[in-house]
Amino acid sequence: MKKGIVILFAATLGLAACNNYKKGPGGLMYQIHKDGGNAKIATGDIVKLNFVQKNERDSVMFSTYDIEQAQVFPVGKKQYAGDMNDVLFLFGEGDSATFKLNLDTMAKHTTQPKPPASAKDTYLVFTVKVEKVFKKNANEADSTFQRRAQEFFQKDYLASVAKLKDAEAGKIKKFVADNDLKPKVTASGLQYVITNPGSAERPLPTDTIMLNYTGKLLTKKADGKESIFDSSVEKTAKDAGIHNPMAQYGPRAFTLGAAIPGFNEGIQLVGKGGKILLIIPSKLGYGEGGQPQAKITPYSPLAFEIEVVDYKKPSAGAAPVVTITPPPPATK
Repeated sequence: MKKGIVILFAATLGLAACNNYKKGPGGLMYQIHKDGGNAKIATGDIVKLNFVQKNERDSVMFSTYDIEQAQVFPVGKKQYAGDMNDVLFLFGEGDSATFKLNLDTMAKHTTQPKPPASAKDTYLVFTVKVEKVFKKNANEADSTFQRRAQEFFQKDYLASVAKLKDAEAGKIKKFVADNDLKPKVTASGLQYVITNPGSAERPLPTDTIMLNYTGKLLTKKADGKESIFDSSVEKTAKDAGIHNPMAQYGPRAFTLGAAIPGFNEGIQLVGKGGKILLIIPSKLGYGEGGQPQAKITPYSPLAFEIEVVDYKKPSAGAAPVVTITPPPPATK
């Protein structure tokens, strides 16, 4: 096939893909992959969605599949044509679809600038699956509807948490096997691999421990990348798409007892200059509650790669300053 014909063929395919999208209000573009044939979402409904959010360069910005937890929220009134609520009115329970939310329209009506990560984009691209649409019955009192919804979604949430709990041991086993690890196990259930023991010195409760670390889930994302949720290493944070321009990168300060139990235990297993990989079961992490701010779901086992950079002793006669940095304090 000649080069000119190849280019024309590729362009034709691209045009066909664009033509698959229907035009909606406010510059919205959408295509429905599966129509469940059910009533469309309306204001006041409560919906449960799984979705993948991408930019125009096809980079995944967020995925409910990666955190293994669909999102549940009430549907409000649309604020302008083509806003997020207006999009939802196009779909019903059982539908799957892709839509492009126009960022210029959003910026115009909200008077807020585009997100920094999408400053050069026209659209945010969402691929959604409508798992549940909970609707109010005719003539049903608001209080009755809210009670029914709370009972339904609480039961649904507990069922999903039970599945996560049952899957935890398998995630740890697979992570160990996939990475060809031979970890040691402490009495608490913490697993670890020491790559450099460091000095013989160990931190005291009054010491400030300077650490470089990267925390991640044991399951990879749909695109095959690691699910990193926090790092003190700037390049790692940028590569993982979690870079915070307000954060101070480089070794961060911890004191014993200021983090989750598995992290506290693990950083005492190596000395200054030491490096260690921790595999932390959820009972030594964030347990059944998870850590929503870091997108850590209930019963999530975690891995931390840690380097102990230094110990800093408290000044004579001065009370130690406890600096709590990510990961956040352990929760009951």
